[in-house]
Amino acid sequence: MANFVKVIKPGLSTTVQDLGRPGHQIEGFPESGAMDKFSYKLANLLVNNHKNSASLEFVLVGPTLKFNCDSFIAITGGHVDAKLNQQPIKQNEVVEVQAGSILEIGQMTSGNYGYLAFSNGGVISQPVLDSRSTTLRTQMGGIDGRTLATNDNIPIRDSVVMPSLQARKIKVDFQTSTTVHFVKGPHWNMFSEQAQKQFVSQKYQISEQMDRMGYRLTGQPLDVPAKSLLSEGTVFGNVQITRDGSPIVLLADRQTTGGYPVIGTVIRADLNKFVQMKSGVNFKFVETDIQTATDKLVEQQRIINDTYEKWYANRYVEPIGPIRRNSIEIERLIRSNK
Repeated sequence: MANFVKVIKPGLSTTVQDLGRPGHQIEGFPESGAMDKFSYKLANLLVNNHKNSASLEFVLVGPTLKFNCDSFIAITGGHVDAKLNQQPIKQNEVVEVQAGSILEIGQMTSGNYGYLAFSNGGVISQPVLDSRSTTLRTQMGGIDGRTLATNDNIPIRDSVVMPSLQARKIKVDFQTSTTVHFVKGPHWNMFSEQAQKQFVSQKYQISEQMDRMGYRLTGQPLDVPAKSLLSEGTVFGNVQITRDGSPIVLLADRQTTGGYPVIGTVIRADLNKFVQMKSGVNFKFVETDIQTATDKLVEQQRIINDTYEKWYANRYVEPIGPIRRNSIEIERLIRSNK
């Protein structure tokens, strides 16, 4: 019988996501993938998956699931109350799940996005264009290109017991920020000096118009350049200024091209915290340079790499005792049957 997790309650908006399909933007397909890629990678790291293994991404309210097989799981991202068989479980550490267990992920108390990773390869739905990520507006990837629904069966693999997994946990200082770093966009110089100063001096808030395509910001409108533009390719984190002077930060499910001027781009290292910011929270844009943006991203990735190397070294060390004892017992049984 196939191994799967049955959806009892789907949550507010739960989808299958991996790192997306960036190589297919040129063909007109959105990149998609996890919104908070750092939290997504941490979840896979905890359960010893490849960094691109598909996980469940849930928004504000998580799903309730029933397992028909054994597994190890990890929950990361914004803070959420979760229970396994009515008993509270912690985030950012590995939890062993036995067949028949029910996992309940409740409402998020901080952040917008959470991630649930399953051991032994994650969700094994059918890949589309090199990715299992769900893109809702094109109805592709994941589970039939949509959010999860009651009675869906999410395909996963059964997991063997690995002592090195059971002790894994990681300390994460989850917090959003009141500053968002950006680098100047390709159309920065098209804006007046007054508009440039206003962009970096005023406080913005994320409006209620926020989804996986982008977050519209509220604040004093900027003067928009009169010059019309041809459509150009978009990047995760582009800050477009619409005709009414309002910024929109383009995110994972953004359109592949856009014709609004791009005043800046949020740096990758800050995007993870930015997407977790609640509607109405005040923040300011702070300019930085490419080198600093690169250094911040490298440092963020170093945390994951260092932790992986430490755990990977223990992966084969810890199970040696049980394996040796089993081998001795097998040899004893063979000799006794001769």
